[in-house]
Amino acid sequence: MDYDQSVKSDDGKLQISLVPTAIIYDIAKIREYGVKKYGGRENWKNVEIERYFDAMLRHILPCFEDIGKKDEESGFPHLYHAACNLAFILEFMKNKE
Repeated sequence: MDYDQSVKSDDGKLQISLVPTAIIYDIAKIREYGVKKYGGRENWKNVEIERYFDAMLRHILPCFEDIGKKDEESGFPHLYHAACNLAFILEFMKNKE
């Protein structure tokens, strides 16, 4: 079926529906945990990017032993934390451009 692009043109726009939703939920869980722990929704912006690289690696390395290993403090999988740290890093990089 051919659709009429004159009705709603999405040509050249990102297809957000291609992104697996699980990662969005996983990062949201870590963000909620972080806001409760550290306070302030925007506090993450006041941390040096290098600290997020360090934190991301601290959370990725345990996954080499056990992919589902959970962080002892939060109870969430290390990969959720790693994904959140990566999201922070990518946001810093985007804002540098």
